Amino acid sequence: MEKKALGKGLSALIPTKEYSQDNRESVLSVSIAEIRTNKYQPRIEFNKEKLEDLINSIKEKGVVQPVLVRRVQEGGYELIAGERRLRAVKTLGHDKIPAIVRNVADIDMLELSLIENIQREELNAMEEAHAFQKFITDFNFTQDKIAKVLGKDRSTIANIIRLLGLPKKIQDFISRNMLTAGHAKAILALPTEAARLRLADIIIKKGLSVREAEKAVAKRELNTTDAVNKKDQNIVDIENKLQQLFGTRVRIFHGNKRGRIQIEYYSTEDLNRILDVFSEKSKP
Repeated sequence: MEKKALGKGLSALIPTKEYSQDNRESVLSVSIAEIRTNKYQPRIEFNKEKLEDLINSIKEKGVVQPVLVRRVQEGGYELIAGERRLRAVKTLGHDKIPAIVRNVADIDMLELSLIENIQREELNAMEEAHAFQKFITDFNFTQDKIAKVLGKDRSTIANIIRLLGLPKKIQDFISRNMLTAGHAKAILALPTEAARLRLADIIIKKGLSVREAEKAVAKRELNTTDAVNKKDQNIVDIENKLQQLFGTRVRIFHGNKRGRIQIEYYSTEDLNRILDVFSEKSKP
């Protein structure tokens, strides 16, 4: 069955306003010891300063927005949304937390957790990449389906998932906000892991902007072109246009009478995305 974007469903499942005496009947006071964390929580990094601010706010005003949970067969509850609030009340030594209970399937757990964090702009690019990959591996979503659910362009989803092909060290840099997704896209244009690691180190040490990183990649490509038959600027320009069109690394090997175009892909989904671009462009 085709999944639809959550839209109103999200606001229905995740409360967005402070609760009061008028709607208290919909809110339970749940023992913190009975709540297990969300297995589909996409966020790995929790900003210490923001968490400390939340702790101070709860200390002064209490929990103004209930967490969202679901009951589990083994007993107790599983958190759907509100892990920062849960961590904060645990730090304060509270025994209970206000919660709304909803009957939610696994796929909705992932959707809700991901959308909540994206709307609050709290996920780094690697957390998004792992969450998108879970849609594919755990629920057989296509990149197009993920894009529809999250209200994003398919190319955006594809580019984020491509980050999983980077060396672990570079992924860690992105997770710690030492590199941006834009930097990562430039790094992915390099052919080898060693070259990618070198560029990542240079970006961090010199504080290069994304544009400067892209220039470094272009310069390296020109310097490493076939020593006998260097690419002219026209070929380089065509490569750049094709890379923008397909959203991936493209190389043209141009001879006197013949040549070849190399288009890279990083997964079956990425290949299908590129084939879709071909199909769109071939339509009359």
